[in-house]
Amino acid sequence: MHTLIVIDRPPYGSWSGRESLDMAFSLAAFDKPVSLLFVGEGVLWLSQGQDATGIAQKTVERNLKAAGMFGIESLLADQSACQRFSLTGKTLIDGVETVENLRATLGRYEHVVFPG
Repeated sequence: MHTLIVIDRPPYGSWSGRESLDMAFSLAAFDKPVSLLFVGEGVLWLSQGQDATGIAQKTVERNLKAAGMFGIESLLADQSACQRFSLTGKTLIDGVETVENLRATLGRYEHVVFPG
C-alpha cells in the first residue's frame, strides 16, 4: 500500500507542511512505503541554503536531506512549479526527482493524501 503525500504550501508560515512531513516519517517508521510530492509553492521546501532564522524557525532542509535514511522512498517535485520558482538541479537539494506529468505520477500510487 504505497502512499503519496502532496505538499502544496510553502515551508514557512503554516504548520500544515510540517505536519505532512511528520505524517510521512510516521508511515515510514512503520515500514509503510511513502513518498512526498511537492507542487505549487510547496517546491520551495526543496531549495538549498534556506535561512529561517528571521522567523525564529529551523529550516526543513536537513529533514528532507535525511528523508531517505528514515524510509521515505522518494522526494518528487513538479517540474513546472520548479521552473516558476527558478529551482534547478543546482538549487534543489540532492535526491529530488522532478516530474513532468502530475496526473501520471498521482496514478502510480494507491493512496494520495492532500493534507493541506
